[in-house]
Formats: sequence, C-alpha cells, structure tokens
Amino acid sequence: MTSAIYTNPATDASKDTQKNGPKDTRIPLAGMGRVELAEALTDFGIAPKQVRMRTKQIFQWIYNYGVTDWDAMTNITKNLRHQLAEKFSLNRPEIIERQVSVDGTRKYLIRMAPGIEVESVFIPAVSKTGALCVSSQVGCTLTCKFCHTGTQRLVRNLTAAEIALQVMVARDDLNEWPSSSVERKMTNIVFMGMGEPLYNLKEVAKAIDIICDCEGLSFGRRRITLSTSGVVPEIVKAGEQTSAMLAISLHAANDELRSKIMPINNKYPLKDLMDACRAYPGLSNSRRITFEYVMLKGMNDSPYHAKELIKLLEGIPAKVNLIPFNPWPGSPYECSDWETIEMFADKVNAAGYASPIRTPRGRDILAACGQLRSESEKLRASAKRKLAKAGLEKAGKV
Repeated sequence: MTSAIYTNPATDASKDTQKNGPKDTRIPLAGMGRVELAEALTDFGIAPKQVRMRTKQIFQWIYNYGVTDWDAMTNITKNLRHQLAEKFSLNRPEIIERQVSVDGTRKYLIRMAPGIEVESVFIPAVSKTGALCVSSQVGCTLTCKFCHTGTQRLVRNLTAAEIALQVMVARDDLNEWPSSSVERKMTNIVFMGMGEPLYNLKEVAKAIDIICDCEGLSFGRRRITLSTSGVVPEIVKAGEQTSAMLAISLHAANDELRSKIMPINNKYPLKDLMDACRAYPGLSNSRRITFEYVMLKGMNDSPYHAKELIKLLEGIPAKVNLIPFNPWPGSPYECSDWETIEMFADKVNAAGYASPIRTPRGRDILAACGQLRSESEKLRASAKRKLAKAGLEKAGKV
C-alpha cells in the first residue's frame, strides 16, 4: 500500500472560475469571531436590535453546521439571505494538495492567499483521540536544527481566521458537520505545525476562542495544546489568555546542548524556561505540562541525558513525550535506535514521569513531527537552485 495524493474537485472548479471569471470581492465571513462578525453585520446595515440575534444565527450556521451556502440558513428570511450573499462569502480557502499516508494520516496544503500556503495534518486516532496539527505562521524564525520548517524563512503570521479555517477545512474533508456528531474523529487541536505560536499569541488566542465557542466548533480548552520552543515572556500570558494545555519543545536538558540544536535557548535558557513552566496557570497533577523530546542518535539519548532530564523536571507536574526523529531531505541527524529509545523511556518512567514513545505517523508524506514545509517555499528553493546552476545567480540576476 502506498501513500495517495488527491486534489479537491470543488476547489479545482472554484479555481477555474477565478481564472476565467471575475474575482470574488465579497467579504469572507468564515473564520471571523463573534465580535468581527457583529461589526460586519452592523456595517452592512442590520438594525442594532437585531445584530446580536443575526450574529448568533450566522455564527452557528458557519461553525456548528459548516454551511457554505446562504440558502441553507433556513431561519433567516430569503430576502435577507439574498442580500447577505451579495455582500459576504462563506468560502473556504483552497486545498492545493491533500495527501493520505499509509497509516491514514492526512496532510493538507492550504492556500490562504496568493503566495501564502500552510500545511495542516490530521492524525487519526490510535486509541480515542484524533488530533489536527495546525500552523500559526507561514515559515518560522527559530531555525531548530532538527526541524524542516526551521529551514524555511518566515513569510508572516497567520490571522485568527486563517488558523480557525484550517480546522474547518479538515472538518470538511472528514465529513464531520455538524460539530455535535457523536462519531467525531477530530477530538484535539495541537499547535504543533509551522511556526512558533507564542510569537503570534494575539491571533492564536483569538483563534482558540473561535475554536472553543460552545455554539460553534465546540472544542474543550483542555483539548487544545500550545507547543512552544520556549518563548519565556509569553508562556504565562498564553495560559491566562487561552487556558490551553502547554507543551514545551525541549529536546535537551542542559544549556550547552540545547543551545546547539535550538538557538532560542541562547535567549531564554533552561532556568528561565523552567521558572515560566512552574508559573503556568492551572498547573496541577491533573493538568500537566508535556515536554517533547526528539530522540537524536548519539546527541541526546544516553542514560546520562535521561538523568539530566529527570533532574530538570523535578517539582513540575509533567509528562515526557519521546519523539523518534523524523528524517527530511538534507537533515543532519539520525533517529536513535529503538532499543535506546525504550531504555531512555524506562528510566524516565521509573522516575515518575509518564514517557510514551510517539509512534511516527505520516513519515511517507513528510507529515510527521518536524517535517512540515510549505509547497511555495519548496518551489522557490527549487527555482533558485536551477537559476544558480545556470549561472544567473552569479550574474546578480536573482
């Protein structure tokens, strides 16, 4: 069995329409929060006494039922629906590519705007939870040495709407509308895609409000996880503003090694990071911080490294998520041997920290942890290499 690549006929058709017909200049409502939606309806001319009611109705149709056609909003008069349809669109962003791994993992390459493309990954349930890994930025500034996304320059932050729309696109693909479905496959949202979410905290927090609204997408806040590489000044703020679960991309338990593989450690060393973790709002034995630790052969996987990790986490309600390194083209590291990973896990478990080994998912389609990189950046890099080979770069023409 091999991985599969599919295109979306609906988005292909809309793409052709945009090429051959007039550009859709309507204001997109999908992705807006309640406040923005109310403002848009007020500007449109909805009577002040009706704005709250109309906002609630449209919000529920968009986020609870996932409708993309105004005519589906049966509790709004036909005349008003027609007027709203002329001014506002319910369109989703374009899925450029949809890949399905041999293990069922789905990777979406989504075009938010011309030149703005991100990857999201749905990881199907192994037990009871299926997670959607969403991106918060196009590219990244952190240059972690083991991460493919870190080789891509930062293009820009994503808006709250663009983050929420990743969830909606995946729900379309999984056929999970309305959100009250008891057979929901997507149960968790993890901010572990492209970018550092705490460098875009304002938009991330707004997106989480949309995702967790009980009359819309209706995810519980404990079903949301923010993964940070350690932006210390934003950690407590993130907990206060989102009430999300926290994951720390750690990967080394001493400053020398962590700074080598994660340059952010030079700015925010481990002592400062651990102090911020201890101050995270709501921290308890039932609300633990997850420390992610990628297993790099010969780098951070010895019994001594395990002992360092145990000492570092002392006093913090925590669990350790051991991640076998996922290779990508040009990566300088190898994954630790499985026996080494299991021995490492045994030592951390014995110290009282749950340390599951994350089963690699979606490796065959470069959808696993640390492998995401948008297609537009890949194409730009490829074009640059071709130009360089032709000698144009030397001539100063690129």
